[in-house]
Amino acid sequence: MDITLKQLRAFVTVANLGQFTLAADKLGSSQSAVSTLVRQLENNLNLRLFDRHTRLLRLTQAGLDILPVAARAVADIEGMVESSRELNALRRGKVSIAAGTVQAALLLPPLVNAFNKLHPDVTVELHDVAEKAVLELVANGTVDLGIGTVPEEDSDLIGTRLMTDEFLVVLHPEDPLLKLPELRWTDLADRRLIGPQRGNPIRDRLESELLRHGILLPLDKAMQEVALPLTIIGMVEGGLGIAIMTSAVVRLATSMGLIVRTPTEPLIRREVSLIQKRARSLSPAARRFRDFLLKSVH
Repeated sequence: MDITLKQLRAFVTVANLGQFTLAADKLGSSQSAVSTLVRQLENNLNLRLFDRHTRLLRLTQAGLDILPVAARAVADIEGMVESSRELNALRRGKVSIAAGTVQAALLLPPLVNAFNKLHPDVTVELHDVAEKAVLELVANGTVDLGIGTVPEEDSDLIGTRLMTDEFLVVLHPEDPLLKLPELRWTDLADRRLIGPQRGNPIRDRLESELLRHGILLPLDKAMQEVALPLTIIGMVEGGLGIAIMTSAVVRLATSMGLIVRTPTEPLIRREVSLIQKRARSLSPAARRFRDFLLKSVH
């Protein structure tokens, strides 16, 4: 049985208008073509749908029974087609993106606002989470996109470079380290450090780069681990230590009167990527938002 949308639409139109001629005009087809489509449907169903007389066309009982089902099928399929057109034209749609709290607070809001001005009918959902949770949300399909760092061994996620962050130190304005003409990582060895928790991709990157350059900082013993960047900044402001963070926090730290310094020997950077799941196709809205972010962030 090979029932087509054209056959169903022809049947429903003829049934509603009561004439093949009127149905052909509405469908923009010839009377013979519409009649053929209806006949094909009858053959496929092995049912007679119309009683045909010289001047009379009347639905059979089978036709009366089939009509609401056929009309619903036509409406559903046409609705699906129209929905796909709207999605492709971005007349509606939804995008979800997860980012660490700093990027969610400082980087994304103006970008989402600019995107909304271009595509006001697309909803952008922003999830502010811990950095580690970004990867989990993208991997399990909860969000379309994420901002963070993809582990090299992760084959399920794709990362496209968005920007580069430098690791830096956030200090209280009265901290004696500010008197040094140049700040080195080794200058932090005897200080009380504050930073992200173990398992955080930022912490993992810092530790691996310090190890690679042969720099030993007692992070496991000397670093107080804190989940939220705002708490870390607040602890520095309160004189509880110095923080190792990335350049994403510069705006926040300086607005609170704190000083940022970038340690040298070596300069440590990390790539911040726009992340998506390898096996998941993005919707038209998500693709457009992804492309917008990659074009807008330098």
